[in-house]
Amino acid sequence: MSTVSEDRMALIDSAIRSALKPVSLTIEDESHLHAGHAGAKTGMGHFHVVVVAEAFEGLRMLRRHRLIYDAVGNLMKTDIHALRIDAKASSELQIST
Repeated sequence: MSTVSEDRMALIDSAIRSALKPVSLTIEDESHLHAGHAGAKTGMGHFHVVVVAEAFEGLRMLRRHRLIYDAVGNLMKTDIHALRIDAKASSELQIST
C-alpha cells in the first residue's frame, strides 16, 4: 500500500518525465521539514526535485524552472505546496575520467 507522499511523488515524476524526458530525475519529500508551517496545514506537500535534461540546454534558470512548473501544472493547486528546484542541462554534468 502506498502513502499519500509516494502517490504525489509518482504524479510529479510522471508529469516531469512526460514533459521534459529528463536524463536524471530525483524527487524528495521535504514536508517533514515544514511541520507547523502555515502552508503545511493545507495537507499539500513540500518537495525538492533535481532534474537533468537536454531540454534545458542554453536556457537560463528562470526558464528552466518555468518548464518544470508547466510540467507539474495543476499539481501545484492540488498536491504541491512548495517545490524546490535544481535544474541542470545534460552538458552541465561533470564527467570524471
